[in-house]
Amino acid sequence: MDIRPLVSLSARLMEAAGVGAMVLGALIALFAMLFRHRGLPPAEAYRLFRLNLGRAILLGLEFLVAADILRTVSNEPTLRDVLVLGLIVLVRTFLSFTLTVELEGRWPWQPEREHARPTASPPRPPPPPPRHVKVVRPQPPRQAARH
Repeated sequence: MDIRPLVSLSARLMEAAGVGAMVLGALIALFAMLFRHRGLPPAEAYRLFRLNLGRAILLGLEFLVAADILRTVSNEPTLRDVLVLGLIVLVRTFLSFTLTVELEGRWPWQPEREHARPTASPPRPPPPPPRHVKVVRPQPPRQAARH
């Protein structure tokens, strides 16, 4: 049984999944920005939009790389096919790395905790006064009685 048509069909399905992931992810990111992040400041809404769009692109790129690998395997690979596949995988991997760096602010192999933004701790209440000091609270001025 020849499985090449099945592998070729799988490659086309993976390509369609990659394009679908990018298009659907872009639409979801757009709707999230327009409706879900409506009350946020514009800069924060834009940042979240870029983050969601970048994630959709990364997911789509992974599907497209898988499709290219399947397509190359489905045929009898020539040296030219392998070189083209290597170049495509190299370019898409470079795109994935640069998108990850741009979106997350770190290289993919760096742990997240190293570059986590410091969170501001809530302000501490003032310490209570020492017990031997008498606290004098100002009194409202008394109004003189008029006759």
